[in-house]
Amino acid sequence: MKIWNFGIIGAGLIADFHAKAIQTIPNAKLVGFFDMNAHKARDLAARYSCKAYESSQELLSSGEIDIVTIVTPSGAHMEPAIEAARNGKHVICEKPLEITLDRIDRMIEAHEKAGTILGGIFNYRFNDPVRIFKDAVDSGRFGIITCAGVYVPWWRSDDYYKNSWKGTKKLDGGGALMNQSIHMIDMLQYMAGPVKSLQAYTATHVHSIEVEDTAVAVLHFRNNALGIIYGTTASFPGQYRRIEVTGNKGTAILVENSFQVWQFSDETGEDKSIRMKFGKIEGGGGVSDPAAIPFEPHARNIAAFIDALEKGETFEVNALEARKSVELVLAIYESARTKTMIEFN
Repeated sequence: MKIWNFGIIGAGLIADFHAKAIQTIPNAKLVGFFDMNAHKARDLAARYSCKAYESSQELLSSGEIDIVTIVTPSGAHMEPAIEAARNGKHVICEKPLEITLDRIDRMIEAHEKAGTILGGIFNYRFNDPVRIFKDAVDSGRFGIITCAGVYVPWWRSDDYYKNSWKGTKKLDGGGALMNQSIHMIDMLQYMAGPVKSLQAYTATHVHSIEVEDTAVAVLHFRNNALGIIYGTTASFPGQYRRIEVTGNKGTAILVENSFQVWQFSDETGEDKSIRMKFGKIEGGGGVSDPAAIPFEPHARNIAAFIDALEKGETFEVNALEARKSVELVLAIYESARTKTMIEFN
């Protein structure tokens, strides 16, 4: 069995999730970390019994490493991703892939040129209820989908943003949508399909940040369904995130990893067991604490990336797929700024 050696660029909160995830994957090994803050890198390296690299170039050029995971601030993903490609390394990058489409496209171009693979982290996709939900959509169980929506009514304190890159235009690229709600925005386009047009409003209600802490958008999908996006970090004390899809033959509402509603006109023998197994709302999903999420979905996301590499198959969250949610977020920002409807080609 081939062991895939990992290096992690970045040593903040999410680096710890990646490290825990990698250590649970049988054919993966964590080799080391790099961060501009050498103290943080050394601390994590000591915790996980691996190496703290002196520079990003030392890690990226290391013959020991096959795959690089990037967990730097969002607006600093491009540079290590491109350098990794130049050094022949595959990359799996935290959400969002980057904060502008131009920077994402430059990352994609670099990996296409190098023949390496660039993938994204959208770990929520790898939860069992999401798989069940997606199968129901793909098999047409909702009939004509009439509406789909995602809601992320979260809370972040002022301390979360204090002395941080979070909430800045330069490195966060946005606020409640680009950082916190992007997982569910990915879910919405994943379930309901491409968006035809949208119109949106954003506001900064309670936090002293450069970007939005609240946003709403209405969408028209290419399948003619209508949609809703609501994301905020200004809803004390924070509530569970949810996605709902409804049509003329069924409705499903997934709250965190539990089905609040799972009803179809063509009831099958599995539906009752799905309601029983996934009917109890559990977890917190980081509603007020970004550290209060499990690492296991990250492990499934990274393991799927390795599996795609080994089989030579297209990774489910490939760079073009991970790009879609950023395109939607940026369109929402543009709609709010210009007070116009944005149409997609």
